[in-house]
Parts: sequence; structure tokens; C-alpha cells
Amino acid sequence: MSGSTPSGDPGSAAGAEATAIAGGYAFTGPALDLGALLWDGVCLPQAQIRVPLAVLNRHGLVAGATGTGKTKTLQLIAEQLSAQGVPVFLADIKGDVSGVSAPGEENEKVRERAASVGQDWTATGYPCEFYALGGTGPGIPLRATVTSFGPVLLSKVLQLNQTQEQSLGLIFHYADSKGLELVDLKDLRAVVAFLTSDVGKPELKGIGGLSTVTAGVILRALTAFEQQGAGEFFGEPEFDTNELLRQAPDGRGLVSVLELAAVQRSPQLFSTFLMWLLADLFHDLPEVGDLDRPKLVFFFDEAHLLFNGASKAFLEAITQTVRLIRSKGVGVFFVTQTPKDVPADVLAQLGNRVQHALRAFTPDDAKALKATVRTFPHSPYDLEEVLTGLGTGEAVVTVLNEQGAPTPVAATRLRAPRSLMGPVGDEALERAVKASLLYGRYAEAVDRESAYEKLQAPAPAAVPEPAAAPEKSDPSLVEQVVGSGMFKSLARSIGTQLGREISRSIFGTSRRRR
Repeated sequence: MSGSTPSGDPGSAAGAEATAIAGGYAFTGPALDLGALLWDGVCLPQAQIRVPLAVLNRHGLVAGATGTGKTKTLQLIAEQLSAQGVPVFLADIKGDVSGVSAPGEENEKVRERAASVGQDWTATGYPCEFYALGGTGPGIPLRATVTSFGPVLLSKVLQLNQTQEQSLGLIFHYADSKGLELVDLKDLRAVVAFLTSDVGKPELKGIGGLSTVTAGVILRALTAFEQQGAGEFFGEPEFDTNELLRQAPDGRGLVSVLELAAVQRSPQLFSTFLMWLLADLFHDLPEVGDLDRPKLVFFFDEAHLLFNGASKAFLEAITQTVRLIRSKGVGVFFVTQTPKDVPADVLAQLGNRVQHALRAFTPDDAKALKATVRTFPHSPYDLEEVLTGLGTGEAVVTVLNEQGAPTPVAATRLRAPRSLMGPVGDEALERAVKASLLYGRYAEAVDRESAYEKLQAPAPAAVPEPAAAPEKSDPSLVEQVVGSGMFKSLARSIGTQLGREISRSIFGTSRRRR
């Protein structure tokens, strides 16, 4: 770190640099308090490091090695956003974020941390809703239909190659155009099985570029995926992502916590499901430009899982969604171990950075450290030394100021969260889930008639044509299905005209009419 004279000496060069850094965080508008400046190993409680509330839709990154305090940083930011009336979404990978709903426990460590950073600490719990993917684990079941999830995101989950992804897109196109609504995985599996069957092969030939072999590969991938228990995550009632934008009766923003500990063995699924939530919000929300505070701040934990093995087209779709969702009032924070986990085009959009300690035990670690340092603005700190020497709950920070320019790099000792730093008990969590007004709306799965049932139904009996009617060719099986009275009733019930293709978005997800 630059400077060897005692910090706090305003006449010294080091003291002047510390003063200049602190001045870069003296905002006039509403802001979140992150902590106090560290200079020459000393914490300066009078030099508060903050982030303006208005720039949190410019996105951010929270990074650092395991055990350096990333989760507590998320908790700290979530608490202050909630207190300012801003809803928050948190993915709880390890099952230890639920404590945000309960007041924290005062102890000697908390008192020492609060005193060192100039924090007036009071134990406080925050309003929370708890969700779980498909009801696996504690939480209100969160489901999506296969139709709304779309072929691009589903291909990522199924780990299909580019050719197979394009073929899956053709299958969705076929189902859309024939009015075969894909609610759950068995619907999609039924459509693919039909297209590869003897009676369906003529229909398959009508879909350009889709081979029987590729369709068979997709069918096997779907079957294996369903056997792993993934079928529970797809179905109805589908979650309305507008639920994430609510405030509590007292005006505080609701903290939506998605409990993922029970599905840690399905990382591709939950990371892609988080992307679906963002894509769905993007579809529904109107353009609002820059607000004085965001409508929602979304923390995307274990972000590297989303980018691992992603195709170029998939990465482009993520980049476009992140870039455009800002104008809809949503801020996104990616949470991962090193900035190199995030593609450069996405990283370039993350204006707010909280970088916890990095390790340099191996040559690869040292290379990652140097790459991380290069992503920061010029600084009087020796960042390689600082980043390897930070303690737990300390980080290097740079954010955007109220004019949108980067603030000076600041080594920071972060404040202590006011809520419980650990999970609440199972009984308390269950009570909170069942007391929610949303529980009755989403708890029970609904399996209505959709593609599977229509393709399983026998063809309707032939009706004689009137004598004066012109001759007609025999309809195919699918034409019989989509022409049946039951199917027409279904089409009317979902408010779409028979044969009209679903409008799809950047990720191929459908635009639903709520």
C-alpha cells in the first residue's frame, strides 16, 4: 500500500491521498453505507465509503475467495436497500441467508466491528419472502412453464450443443404453431416423441433442418433430466416475477430469498433459472430510464455457473439483457470468486465493485490476481498487496458517483449486518413460508390439459361432410388434435388464437399475458 506515514496526518502525502479518496464518496443524495476507509492498515471511521442509491441500476460485482465475507456483504447491502424501500432478490446457495429476516445477535465481535467503522449498530430483522425451486426445500414453490422458459435456456440446462439447441428451437416453433402448449417436461417429451414416431415423421419432415437422430438425442436428454427430478421445477401455477417488486406494509422493500441448498447438485438448473427470472422481468417491465432509486436489485450468486460452457449466442443474450434491463429500473449484482469468471462484455457493464480478498497460492491464482488488478481504475494502493492481505469482511471498493463516473479505489472495512448472520431455525422458516399470502397461490401444483394430454387423446370420430361440401384431404393426427373441440377450448382459455405462434424474446422465452 502506498505511503508509510501514519494515516490521519493531513499534512502528509499519505494523509492527503486518504482525504482525496474519502472525498470521492461524499455524496449528497441517498446512499448505502458500506464501511470505513482503510489506509496504511488503519481504519478511518470518519472516512465513510458509500454507494449512491440512484446508481445501483448500473449493476455491480461482488467477488472474492471462499470465506472472505461475500455473503455478509450481500446481506449488508440487502438490508439497507430494504430500509430505503427497494425490493431485493437473493439466491441462498448454502442456506445461510435466511437470517436476514431476524434481528442479529449483539456480541463482542459485532461491537468491535461497529466501533471501528463508526456504525450505530442496532439488531434489526427485515421483511422476507422465501421461495424454493419447484417446492424442493423450504419455501413457496417457484415454477416456470416450459413454454415461457423457452428453447435457449432449456438447451443450456440440458447441455445441448449448438446444433441441438437450434433443433430444440424448431420443436418449440412447431409446438407454438400447432397450439400445443408446453406446460411441463412431459408435454415437451410428448411432442418430441410424437415427431419421432411413425405417425409423426411426416410432420417432422415439414420442419426444416430437424433430423430424426437429433430429435432422438433431445428426447433422451429430456428423459434423463426428468428422471433426475427436474420435472418438479416446470409446471403451473407459474410464478409471476412481479411478486419480486413488492414492498412490505411499513414501506420497506421485500427481500425475496430463493432457498437453493436442496438443489445444489443441479447447478446448471438453478443458475439458468435465475436467468429466466431476469429475462421474465425484462419482458414485463416498462422502460423508465434512470430513477432516483431502483425498482429491484437482483443478486446473481455463483455467477460462473451461468457462463461456464455457454455458447457465443447465449453470452450475447446475457449481455444484451443485462445492458437493457438497467433502463427498466433493475440493478443486477453478479457474485462470484474472481472477475475473470464474468465475460468481459458483461464485466464492462458492472460499474459498482466490491472485491474481497483473493489468494495467490498457485501460478493460476497469481495470474487471476494480476488480471483482477487491471480491471480497477488507477490507484495509489499497491492492489496486488492489498487484495492478498485483506481480512474477512474487508474489500476493495469502487462505485459510480452521482454523475456516473468511477469513484477512487478504496480499501474498506465493511459494516456488520444488523440481521442474523446465519440461518433461522427450520420451524421459524416453515412458519414464515406458510404465513405468506403467496403460499395459497403457488403451493399446490396444477396439471391441466396441455400438449401431453392432447397427443395422448384418441382421434375424434370422423364427421360426414355435407353433400355440397367440397372434397377435403384426410387430416394428419396433429391436425385432428388441434382441430378438436377440447383443444379449441384450451386455446380460448389461454387467450390466444389457434395457430398463432407465441412471441419469443432474446432468450426464446415467451411473452406471457398476465
